[in-house]
Amino acid sequence: MVEALQNNPFLLMALLAGLAASVTSGIVGAFVVIKRIVFLSGSIAHSVLGGMGLCLYLKRSYGIEWITPMQGALASALIAALLIGWIHLRYREREDTVIAAIWATGMSLGVIFISLTPGYNVELLNYLFGNILWVSKSDIALLFGLDLLVILIVALFRHRFLAICFDETQSWLQKVPVQGLYMLLLCLIALSVVLLIQVVGAILIIAMLAIPAALASQMTGRFLPLMGLAVLIGAAVTVTGTTCSYLLNWPPGATIALTAAVLYLLSFSVRPKTTG
Repeated sequence: MVEALQNNPFLLMALLAGLAASVTSGIVGAFVVIKRIVFLSGSIAHSVLGGMGLCLYLKRSYGIEWITPMQGALASALIAALLIGWIHLRYREREDTVIAAIWATGMSLGVIFISLTPGYNVELLNYLFGNILWVSKSDIALLFGLDLLVILIVALFRHRFLAICFDETQSWLQKVPVQGLYMLLLCLIALSVVLLIQVVGAILIIAMLAIPAALASQMTGRFLPLMGLAVLIGAAVTVTGTTCSYLLNWPPGATIALTAAVLYLLSFSVRPKTTG
């Protein structure tokens, strides 16, 4: 593997990108698992297809070269996150209903724009299924920059985030600004989604947001150790998956997600049985 890193600079860049994405996915994934909003994250992830499809359509059909699918992904992820939060808070609608509507809308718009876009959309396929080998130095700089932003926000609001994750009603009674914090948490999830698109693709994002944190929650009940373990597990999964994809010539994004899923399934074999 060391020789491969020396001979293939793209592999080193891929590992750096994966490690950078693991930091955010571990930190934000801990909140996602605790608040049990994994499918909300999936809804945001699939909604980015609409934004990416629109940007690719405008770029190919009208020659607007400065537009990129990642810009569309970021915009649509933030819009979906804010829309889900606003409907949930304003109308007290069940989150699962809103999630299903946003999920379907994003996917539908994406399919429509892709069908209207001329040419073969191989670029969009890489964003859908992930191609970590495509990352550039500027992508890695952006990944680490967003890592720092997420770490700073969580450091400032960690206790309040935990309050709304465990008991939203009690937080209201204690005059905690639930609306603003909930919206901010959803925006962090949206940023994580955009980060992980580079690594595993939009379709497989749920694996990297949920599984490392779920595994960590089996090892500790304390939040900070859970968050740290989730980051370490995510990094280990990324390195292992990238290595296997290189050796087996498999798609890297799918291999990383499969590695996480296999590790989660294996955890059941060592977990103590519970009796009801």
